[in-house]
Amino acid sequence: MTPLDPPGRTPRTVPATFLAGPDSAQREPSAARRAEPRRPAPDGGPDGAAARAATDPATDPATDPAGNTAGDAAADAAGSAPDGTPAAAAAPAAPVAPVAPVATPEGLPDGPAAPPGALRLPEAPLPPSEVDRLVGGMHHDPHGLLGAHPVHGGTAIRVLRPFAERVVVETAHGPAELTHQQSGLFTGLLAGTEVPDYRLLVSYPGSEPLSQHDGYRIAPTLGELDLHLISEGRHEQLWRALGSHVRTVDGVPGTAFAVWAPNAAGVRLIGDFNHWDGTAHPMRSLGSSGVWELFVPGLAEGTQYKYEIHTRQGWVLDKADPLARAAQCPPGTASVVTSSSYRWQDDEWMERRARAAHHRAPMSVYELHLPSWRPDLTSYRAIAEELPGYLKELNFTHVEFMPVMEHPFGGSWGYQVSGYYAPTARLGSPDDFRHLVDTLHRHGIGVIVDWVPAHFPKDDFALARFDGEPLYEPADPLRAEHPDWGTLEFDYGRTEVRNFLVANAVYWCEEFHIDGLRVDAVASMLYLDYSREGGAWTPNQYGGRENLDAAAFLQEMNATVYRRCPGVLTIAEESTAWEGVTRPTDSGGLGFGLKWNMGWMHDSLVYMSKEPVHRKYHHNEITFSMVYAYSENYVLPISHDEVVHGKQALVSKMPGDWWQQRANQRAYLGFMWAHPGKQLLFMGQEFAQGSEWDHEQGPQWWVLDEQSWPAAGEHLGMRRLVRDLNRRYLDAPALWEQDTTPDGFRWLDGGAAEDNLLSFVRYAADGSPLVAVCNFSPVVRHGHRVGLPALDGREQLWEEVLNTDAETYGGAGVGNSHPVKTESVPWNDQPRSAELVLPPLATVWLRPA
Repeated sequence: MTPLDPPGRTPRTVPATFLAGPDSAQREPSAARRAEPRRPAPDGGPDGAAARAATDPATDPATDPAGNTAGDAAADAAGSAPDGTPAAAAAPAAPVAPVAPVATPEGLPDGPAAPPGALRLPEAPLPPSEVDRLVGGMHHDPHGLLGAHPVHGGTAIRVLRPFAERVVVETAHGPAELTHQQSGLFTGLLAGTEVPDYRLLVSYPGSEPLSQHDGYRIAPTLGELDLHLISEGRHEQLWRALGSHVRTVDGVPGTAFAVWAPNAAGVRLIGDFNHWDGTAHPMRSLGSSGVWELFVPGLAEGTQYKYEIHTRQGWVLDKADPLARAAQCPPGTASVVTSSSYRWQDDEWMERRARAAHHRAPMSVYELHLPSWRPDLTSYRAIAEELPGYLKELNFTHVEFMPVMEHPFGGSWGYQVSGYYAPTARLGSPDDFRHLVDTLHRHGIGVIVDWVPAHFPKDDFALARFDGEPLYEPADPLRAEHPDWGTLEFDYGRTEVRNFLVANAVYWCEEFHIDGLRVDAVASMLYLDYSREGGAWTPNQYGGRENLDAAAFLQEMNATVYRRCPGVLTIAEESTAWEGVTRPTDSGGLGFGLKWNMGWMHDSLVYMSKEPVHRKYHHNEITFSMVYAYSENYVLPISHDEVVHGKQALVSKMPGDWWQQRANQRAYLGFMWAHPGKQLLFMGQEFAQGSEWDHEQGPQWWVLDEQSWPAAGEHLGMRRLVRDLNRRYLDAPALWEQDTTPDGFRWLDGGAAEDNLLSFVRYAADGSPLVAVCNFSPVVRHGHRVGLPALDGREQLWEEVLNTDAETYGGAGVGNSHPVKTESVPWNDQPRSAELVLPPLATVWLRPA
């Protein structure tokens, strides 16, 4: 912190725009200060006095030996009672009139001449101790001192403008000059106790006077209902109360700021508008709510800012706004004032979504990382030109974005969030992101966003120890530290923190029309001993390992989102056997709509990684998922987590030579799309790229270039398979109408371990069947008999609807090219059966012809 000039000293020469106030059209580039704690200034400076006052009650200059506060002294000096009642309240209001000019006090620097007719007002001084607290950033109620206040003998006008040479008050009766008291505080006493309309004319060295509104005469911009809901943890649109908001108050345009920092001794606003020096912009505390508020006239969209938090321990922390709806592009860390002017064009989609029954509808999800999907597309709007068409070409119903919230470290892929309410500025503005979502909706694509309420990074500028003490994180270090990622967990038992997160979930759905939230790392939230050894965790009140506060938070979040946002789907990444993850909250469940089936993913990939000759010993790995398939509502994920950190790309997990690897992947995808559950596939796997995902390079699109890559046709074949899997899937209600009920599935032969074979039938709600037969051996099976459901009243003919060994997909073209007629030979508990040709390392789907 830059020490202020001692009283009576000439202000230093500074640029004309320094602390000139937001009404000035001139701005200098941001000079953001390091977001590090700083010790108070040495004794003797105003910062040191303020720090001592805050930390040593015995030497607090704001309290005299008789117990009177500095506020009482200020009231006495102004001629009012200690309770703030003007001594002359009963006297009739006198008209505002100019007063006789007074001589410039000794020590006040000579500067530009005051406007013609400007008269020097009598002083309305404050006790020095109050000024010390004010300019030191440790005052809880600067609005009680600054601005205009009726007092005995007139109306006191007090303005804090460090480095200013002169401050003139302009009223309907003309200009009148204020007197510099100390440390940039200018005061004056107008005649009359009725507060007039006025503006300030502020002069800085070497510049023309600047006309400004006085923000300290503006009433709080948060109402009692807002503060009550915040205190109760029930403000479901918290972003409309806290953060920064461009608005006009009492005819004055500007920006309102509000931040929750209940442990702070003082909060000031810093930004590019005041050269990151908050002396002139202290915020007021709004009672027991813990909220600090300030309205700054003239500030507009695009302003960069932070909060300067003065802690009870005397530290100073520069913090980004937790409710900022836009942020500076990393590596910058400032918050940015924003307002939306976007006009949505997806009304039809939103109406249709509100009526959707997700569990009985098709859902095929393409997961991607926005910054690296197409590295040549460097903005949300550029991606909007390409992504919808690509998804439509491949017939995906939804896209899932890895976290789009602002994050400081690109290598975290967005999973260490610093700005929960701000889309990352790496790709554009919040309205640009709205445009991307809107465009996807108009192409019939739903949008799911990864959401990370499990933990947050320790960066100094963000949420960690936000007001100098544990606030968003638990005070118990055994609960606060996340051992896997070096981050901090949220304190789900604190109402305001829970409110921050619940409102954030609602925010993305309401403000950005997001159709689904995939909640990351749910298991780490639910268990107090997650990744912790014995003795390194604190049990709950019943001695158990369950995080009951986290479970209650997830229930509240799901219930609130479903109530406020019809048709939105919440999805849990949860890898344990916690009961009732997708059970409704009114039945004791967590209330998620879907859950990632991590068990299916792990077991099936273990099976597929084995050489076919060994698969018979692992047959239960590929079939076990059906034991619990209906215990929850599942998504089958092949996500980013499975193709990084040495796990290899999907095709590279498969055994054999290049042809066999691709054949295994094709057979596996055919099995996956036919298995009960929705499905998700990570980018690059749709065309069988051979290397792991690299967040800096993105998918290996060049392998699809037939002009430069010899194997391009084989990669294109895999992509055609994914396209056709999705198309056949959409056309087959049997594959999605009864995903969540046992009525939709029946094994035909789940025990052919020696032959590496699986066969099962899926049923639509009207009983229409689709049969899937998987041959996970490299052997062609001629004349293999498979039991098939009887077709009442129809010719007993079945046809291939999909064969992963088709030549167009890069296969050998083995299969059943003509419809197959069943015989009256009971087989696999079915009254009829047929002999089929099963291609090697392939999945075949059959439907009634």
